[in-house]
Amino acid sequence: MQKDAYTLILEAIDEGTYRPGDRLVEAELAERFGVSRTPVREALQRLETQSMLARDGRSLIVASLDHNQLAELYVVRAELEGLAARLAAKHATPEEIRVLSEMVAADRAHLDDPAALSRANRRFHKQIHLASHNRYLVQQLDLVHRSMALLASTSLAAEGRGNAALVEHAAIVSAIAAGDGAAAQEALRAHISKAFETRLKLDSRNLRGVGDR
Repeated sequence: MQKDAYTLILEAIDEGTYRPGDRLVEAELAERFGVSRTPVREALQRLETQSMLARDGRSLIVASLDHNQLAELYVVRAELEGLAARLAAKHATPEEIRVLSEMVAADRAHLDDPAALSRANRRFHKQIHLASHNRYLVQQLDLVHRSMALLASTSLAAEGRGNAALVEHAAIVSAIAAGDGAAAQEALRAHISKAFETRLKLDSRNLRGVGDR
């Protein structure tokens, strides 16, 4: 099935082709994706409405999140992801649990590649969302993870974070496999909390760097 302009632009933002602050030009996007300018224009308007894009004068740029928005996003993410893990512990099929376990094992191959590990991390979390077997929760988590694309870097790039994240993933899967909803929820919420803490440390270092120049 051919992807529409909206999906193509959103995926490009999610994959880091366009990063926060980058200007999006209608004609260039149309040429890149091989579509006409009308659907591109409509897609840009939709993304602006969803706060994925922001105005910079007359130009549209990929939006960025300030500290308060980041904190709010992680609070919501921790609660919704925790609920997904709790429901997955109740509803996940044996096949889904095996896939999650295999993901954790396979993702160790990406420890030296933060970008690849970040993509694998998104697939892992998406699999938990689907294993919750709650379509409304999956829809809300899709919105949350869409906003995560507005972060300029991945917390998995921090030294030691990739390995720690996979250990946390294994604990989440173990709780889901045991059917322990409370433990799965707590493990996933703790995992998101640690990711947020890591991101705050990375951001604080970047701010120090700005002040030093």
